[in-house]
Amino acid sequence: MKRVSVFCGSSPGANKIYSEEAEQLGAQLAKEDLTLVYGGATVGIMGTVANAALKEGGKVIGVIPEMLTGRENAHTGLSELIIVNSMHERKAQMEKLSDGFIVLPGGPGTMEEFFEMYTWAQLGEHQKPIGLLNINNYYDKLLTFFEHMIAEQFLKQEYRSLLIVEKDPKQLLNKFRNYVPPKLPKWISRKET
Repeated sequence: MKRVSVFCGSSPGANKIYSEEAEQLGAQLAKEDLTLVYGGATVGIMGTVANAALKEGGKVIGVIPEMLTGRENAHTGLSELIIVNSMHERKAQMEKLSDGFIVLPGGPGTMEEFFEMYTWAQLGEHQKPIGLLNINNYYDKLLTFFEHMIAEQFLKQEYRSLLIVEKDPKQLLNKFRNYVPPKLPKWISRKET
């Protein structure tokens, strides 16, 4: 593993713990010589995770759509800044550049990025680890909803294993390094269609 994408909020959130933990993750990525790939902005915990990695001497690649370069304040101090045409291109580029995906707290945009990477894994488009860094129990209700999807048979139990959940960045990265993609059944079988 060489590069890890981090999806997270362009807001700092209501509790300073989100920024503190984002800073810890950025520093840990740099200490483990992992390149951070992220949304390319200076705002919110996006900027915090990037600045922490840079402060520790890490390499940081930002990927930002041209329409957001002003609104999200494109980070000009990165190792590399890639400007793309759309949000779709941003996600595709981040997936292409990365060996795994970590999701910090965020809003609808973060959820959309997470679910696209999760769906691509479910469909077999990639076999890279996906982790929720469950800071301040932020994702507890989402994890409960995953159990609800399983109970209501909209998600197979086997696909829940695609998701790694941790509260500590170091432990999450350790699980990423030891990740073995689960052997999953074909997403849709002929019998179900």
